[in-house]
Amino acid sequence: MGRLTEDPDFRATTFVIIDFETTTPTGYPAQPIEVAALALRYGQGGWTRIGSSTSLIKPPAFAPVTSADTALKRMTPEMFTDAPTPAEALGELDRNFTPGSQFLLVAQNASVEANIIHNQREHCPDLAHIDFLDTIPFAKRIVPGLPFYGLDNLLAYFSIAQPADRHRAQADVEVTAMVFRRLVRAADELPQFSDLAALVKVAGRTAKSNMPVQDQLF
Repeated sequence: MGRLTEDPDFRATTFVIIDFETTTPTGYPAQPIEVAALALRYGQGGWTRIGSSTSLIKPPAFAPVTSADTALKRMTPEMFTDAPTPAEALGELDRNFTPGSQFLLVAQNASVEANIIHNQREHCPDLAHIDFLDTIPFAKRIVPGLPFYGLDNLLAYFSIAQPADRHRAQADVEVTAMVFRRLVRAADELPQFSDLAALVKVAGRTAKSNMPVQDQLF
């Protein structure tokens, strides 16, 4: 391929596509009820899947699964009877992020995932310090002029079939990974994407836990 995928930093990075499904109770931030992650590395032969995981997450009592969740995501309250707590599910996910390794999280509209992870950071401290790539600004640079840049629009643009279980975390991670790989392939042909730093400049989002804390005035 091109210069982006020849960059040593790009090849040294594990890209982890991540997606949460949530409930959003009135007066509270979004509460995770499902998470999926897919780890990819790029090498001489192309992309390699390093690993994947998915888990339901028991919602708190103030944020139950609703009829709207059942209609859109085909999730029912009964599915969460024996689901792990946020501490258990996110703690298990967090153990995959070995300190000293180079990771970037990849998400569609990454601010959503960034906020969820930051709000749950006590359960996933290593994950909470990993920065993001957002496929929306990446796509806007690669395919300018689309009327919308939602996941469904990008799937249609790249002729990627919608999965039967769209709006479930694992399915959305898989198709987001397909979109990300298509974007990288296109970026490899563009001189402005010369290395990973150039990609981060376009599509990067700093994890909230990595942002400097401002001193209080009073």
